[in-house]
Amino acid sequence: MIKELAITEHPVSACVPLNYRVTLRCRAKGSGLLQYQWFQSEDEEVPGATQPDLVITAKKTQVYVCRVNDKHSNCVFSEWVKVKVWQILRADIPLTWQGQPQIVVHPRSVTIKHNEELKLLSIAFGIPPPRYQWYLNGNLLQDQTKETLLIKKADKDHQGTYLCSVSNVLEETWTEPAEVNIEPPKKTTAGRCYATDKVALLIGNLNYSNHPNLIAPMMDVHELANLLQTLNFRVVSLLNTTKEEMTAAIQEYVKLLDKGVYALFYYAGHGYENSGRNYLVPIDAPQPYRRENCISVQRTMQQMQEKHTALNVVLLDTCRKWYNKDCAPSEVKPLVPLGNTVYGYATSEDAEAYEVQDGSRSSGIFTKYLNKHILLEEKVTHVLEQVSEDLGRDPLIIGKQVMEIKHTLNEPRALTDQVCTTGHTVELRERNLNWSRANELPERRVLKFPCGTEVELSFSALFSNMITVFATVKKTGWKTMDCSVSLQSTPVMEDVFSSSDDSTDGMGSLLLSGPDDADCSLRLSGLQKLKRNLILKVDLHYTSTDSRQRMVESKEEDIGKPLVAKCELHKSAKPLERREGKVMAATFQAPPQRATTYTPLGQPCRPSTRKAENAREHNEPEENDESELLNLAFSSLGQKSTCT
Repeated sequence: MIKELAITEHPVSACVPLNYRVTLRCRAKGSGLLQYQWFQSEDEEVPGATQPDLVITAKKTQVYVCRVNDKHSNCVFSEWVKVKVWQILRADIPLTWQGQPQIVVHPRSVTIKHNEELKLLSIAFGIPPPRYQWYLNGNLLQDQTKETLLIKKADKDHQGTYLCSVSNVLEETWTEPAEVNIEPPKKTTAGRCYATDKVALLIGNLNYSNHPNLIAPMMDVHELANLLQTLNFRVVSLLNTTKEEMTAAIQEYVKLLDKGVYALFYYAGHGYENSGRNYLVPIDAPQPYRRENCISVQRTMQQMQEKHTALNVVLLDTCRKWYNKDCAPSEVKPLVPLGNTVYGYATSEDAEAYEVQDGSRSSGIFTKYLNKHILLEEKVTHVLEQVSEDLGRDPLIIGKQVMEIKHTLNEPRALTDQVCTTGHTVELRERNLNWSRANELPERRVLKFPCGTEVELSFSALFSNMITVFATVKKTGWKTMDCSVSLQSTPVMEDVFSSSDDSTDGMGSLLLSGPDDADCSLRLSGLQKLKRNLILKVDLHYTSTDSRQRMVESKEEDIGKPLVAKCELHKSAKPLERREGKVMAATFQAPPQRATTYTPLGQPCRPSTRKAENAREHNEPEENDESELLNLAFSSLGQKSTCT
């Protein structure tokens, strides 16, 4: 006769895609009729879960445990299990799947520079969760046993073919091979152009208050920022900025420029053209378009030029539709030729720029080819010509979008040119101070709770105005068990990912960055709006081994003003520019929206328009704004004037 109550079969953890149906099994032996009750994290009962099998539709990562009671009121608990859910990936799981490892993300081949960070990623589903083991050229790599292979400073010894073995008790499978090439350190060449520094400001606007939202700018800005960093650019990248914030960001950006610096300004979002002037549309711009509610590209370039930079590059992935073509044109005067300006327009005059969805990600088609070629060691205009040629061959936009390049470059300057700070160390120190303000992350820290549990907070920056906070239980108190953590912020900050479909916009890979063993994460966007220190509230939930009760302890941690919040853009923006006479006061009526969607036969991509609520005439490198406005270039927004 069975007297002692005991678990005979514990539930098994799982790693599954979103909305997958998982069955957790628990079996026990004991006297009489046994009663089962399932619990989820924070020790709350799963409603109606009183059977040995718990069937759930996986919505988010969650932990579960089963309690079994006998007729004598004895109880015993199963082992805790975790159902890990990848919410960002699409996966076609076979109907006959039994839980064997199913690889959904294979590592990609890359070429990186000497001493740069190497990161490869592999993700697989499995029941139980799969184990990972990485190999280089057939040799096992010790300590590389997570989804992400990370080598901080890669050299020639890390070059070769990488594979990852993915296995559980059911099966072992292998990823596709990834070839990693390590470029050797560059040797200096006599007569080559040099930069005293390289600085880039990247802005992507996608969530508009009064205009159609976009998808691609988020991923485009992130990927371009990573590529520019490999070219030793200091990068500030911002998403979803208002007119005031864009104005202030440009003003702060210009402070980083000086003689000999390479300056790059990139914008992705809505835009338009009017009377030979290009305008960028902030997320708070009302309808219809008005000059005073938008950012003048010419003024931005003017402000860059005044800093005597060695190279000014403006890249605009935006529409250039004309509005109010009958209004009086701006007075244009040529500037003194400096021979250092380059414009790369995603499209030609009075035309739209398109986004395309290619597989699981979206991108501006111009930025797609820009990112393909930007690392080439060639004169920047030659790089843009290759971008233009690739774009011109793309069957999705033939006859709809043609890139335009304008420049006054009279030296063979390339974005890959080396940085030489000799004779410019004073300016470099000042630039380091200004730049670090917008890119400084809070330091990693450990919080000690009264129960003895220690939780580590770590931080990652996806953009200069977006931070991800990770909480990881590092040490469990001697009278605690089943610990979990949750995070909140004061003030509450928006999360731009919450309104986007991660499975379709290609942002999934971004959400994976951070510690593999993190128990909780919190993404905070719009840091440029932060007017006071950011306070994190960390709630620790655990079961007391004495009382068997679920307990909660909380701590608050002041992390200051992270990243671009330190720049206080809400304070630094100068008053809006004066209206430009009668023409400035004119209202530009936007034409009816058209959303062109088409798929040529045999093509996997589905393009959609940049929602061209944009009206602007083209921007000549020889042109400048009205003479009466030249004196306002520094007192308001950045003003662009190009040199022939």
